[in-house]
This record gives sequence, structure tokens and C-alpha cells, in this order.
Amino acid sequence: MALQLLALEEVRSSLSLKTIFDLIRPAHEVPKTIWSSDTPLTLRPKPITFLFLVTGLWIFGTGEAIIIASGIGVSPWTVLAQGIGEQTGYTVGESTFIVSVLVLLMWIPLRETPGIGTILNVILIAMAIDVMAPFLPNPTKTGPALIQTIMGIMVVGIGSGFYLTANLGPGPRDGWMTGIQQRSGWPIGRVRIGIEIVVLSLGIVLGGTFGWGTIMFAIGIGPVVAMSLGVAGRWSV
Repeated sequence: MALQLLALEEVRSSLSLKTIFDLIRPAHEVPKTIWSSDTPLTLRPKPITFLFLVTGLWIFGTGEAIIIASGIGVSPWTVLAQGIGEQTGYTVGESTFIVSVLVLLMWIPLRETPGIGTILNVILIAMAIDVMAPFLPNPTKTGPALIQTIMGIMVVGIGSGFYLTANLGPGPRDGWMTGIQQRSGWPIGRVRIGIEIVVLSLGIVLGGTFGWGTIMFAIGIGPVVAMSLGVAGRWSV
């Protein structure tokens, strides 16, 4: 009887693990969900679509704030925002807003069209960074800082899953990247890497924080976003 119970418990455990792995299986593309907008440039999105967009952007900004508070390095674009803040006295959130607006202006020669999601991306992520920062711990030891960075990357990934599936327009950086790719014909991967290297280098020169957190973000954000999109895909149509 004891052996049978043990075998049954092992089966249950394996089924639970399989269920978890199936749930977080990475997606290969952004799924169309029950809350996704049919047209990215609509000016009258469904309430549930707007809710997922706003929630996702705020979660994204909160994740960035968590990573910043860890103190061991941030994402490349936030390195640039920190560098601008070091030179001007602006907060990271204010600098993030300025960077986003400047990148959005670069859409003009590329003839890209922003959506509601694009504009709210500029506003809400920057706002969330500054609003949430005072409530977050600032670890002084490497272990807790690494754990906090991992948590921040996961939160950013979850927020990305929310706002990307809303399908109300790309963020300023993504739209700039795809616009360059379409006009130049260069592979999207090379365009993305090139932009990230230039942005990171400029941020470091200006005084932004490059560290383990930056490397962890570069390695981890892709898989986490893919898993978040995989979870959202459970409600695909």
C-alpha cells in the first residue's frame, strides 16, 4: 500500500510539473487574445483591451524600478536614462520620458505611425518608475541584489506580455527598430543589437550604471517575455 501511495504521489508530481511547463511554454510570436485589439491604430479600443494595456505598462515600469533599486546594473535604455539624469539632475523617470519622446520624434523620417499604446508607453512607464521607486528596497549585499534583479526582470516580462497582447501600437523603441529595419533591409536582429550597443555605450559615457543587472537583463528578458506571451496565449482566439 505504501509503495502504491508513493507511486501515485510521483505521478501527481510529474503531472503538476508537466502542467506548469505547458503553461509557461515560450511563445514564438505575440498571440491574438480575447482582449487584443483588431486594429493597432484604433482610437476607441475595447475597455478590456485598454485595461490590459495600462496595467501592462505600469507593471513594466514597476519592474524597471525594481531593477534600478537593486543597484547592480539596469537595462541598456535605462542606463542611458540614468546617464542623462546624472548630467541634468532629472529623475530616472523624467529622463526615460525625455528619451522616449526623442525616439518617437525619430519615427517621423521613418514614416511610422504611433498608436494609443505608443503614447501611453511614453507616459506610464516613466511615471511608474518614479512613483514606485520610493517604496522599493535598496539591497546593500550582492545576494539580495541579484534576487531583486531577477524579480524585476520577471515583472518586466509579465508587463510586456500584457501590453504587447493588447496590440495598440508598439513602444517608441520597438517602432524605431522596425522602422529602421523596413527602410534599410537589414536583419532585425542586427538592427536591435546595433541600437542596444549604441544606447548602452552612450549611457555608460554619461554615467549610467552598467553591471551584472545589465547582463542579466540582456540574457533573461527575451525568454521571460516569451513565457509571458505563452501564458497569455492560453486565451488566444
